[in-house]
Amino acid sequence: MQDANLLTATEMPFVRYLLLSCMVLGVRLSLYQTQRFLFVEISATAKIPCSSEEKLEGGGISVYWYRRRADEGLTCIKKCLNDQNVSKFACKAEMHGLVLEIYNVQADESGDYYCAVKSSSHLKFDNGSTLIVGDSYTTSSWVLLLAPSLLGLNSPGMADLACIVHGISNPVQISWNISGDQQEQGLVRSLKAKDGSLMLISHISILMDTWTSAKILTCEVKFNSSGKSVKKSARHVESFDNRCFLSIITLAVVGTLVLLTVPLSLIWICCPWMLGVQPRSSAPPVPEEQRVGQDGILYCQLDFDLRHPGLGTVERPARGKSKKS
Repeated sequence: MQDANLLTATEMPFVRYLLLSCMVLGVRLSLYQTQRFLFVEISATAKIPCSSEEKLEGGGISVYWYRRRADEGLTCIKKCLNDQNVSKFACKAEMHGLVLEIYNVQADESGDYYCAVKSSSHLKFDNGSTLIVGDSYTTSSWVLLLAPSLLGLNSPGMADLACIVHGISNPVQISWNISGDQQEQGLVRSLKAKDGSLMLISHISILMDTWTSAKILTCEVKFNSSGKSVKKSARHVESFDNRCFLSIITLAVVGTLVLLTVPLSLIWICCPWMLGVQPRSSAPPVPEEQRVGQDGILYCQLDFDLRHPGLGTVERPARGKSKKS
């Protein structure tokens, strides 16, 4: 039992060394981006950096570059320390990383570029950089900001907003800020239309308290390196609550009913024939001799038609007389 304890105590420094080595290896393979968006003119040279805490060369470490375009999967386009296709792609070493250079870049090479480091059997990626070549703006481009609805303002939790960029030829830069404070990039989803144009949807979630504090939330879209960006803003007006909203709707409905009722009433009184109603004809007056007083009784004598052969029909009017009791 003592030998076992002695052996364990002897192995402890070695175990600590292994743990420290793994931590150093993790730091060494830690990649980060230095520039999220890069705008490059057509036919120029694009330079996409890949940075690390340690040098990304030697020691059995291999560096790869991957590209992902709209409606395409992740594709390996370059392996560093490889002389193939150097006329298009080249890896340039820096003090703490590598730079991918793309010569004579074209508009169809816009997309997301990722640096990957392979050590042993592990492959680690950085967060990626978006390359935008030329101008992504077209005649059918527009930007729309979707804010939370009025009926959901009092719900607890998070408020979801979306910035939609429609009818673009290539990716664009979408950034968010709240009252001038830069925010993290939202989650972006891309859709491709039948005509080949793209639609990007950038989604961001903020605290409901932040949204209801009447701060201005802005979505900014940048299409190229030289053109002006497009901004869409929204804010929540604190004094405009649901009760006020429902009161306005109620007043609007009542006002509409009143406006409809008054004209119909006037038409019914003055011109009923416009509504398809025929006026009633008044009853003919009763003859004086047929009127009965309060204590009178009306006797009516009826003479029926007398028919005589060969003489036709003789019509006699009905006669009536009143007899007082």
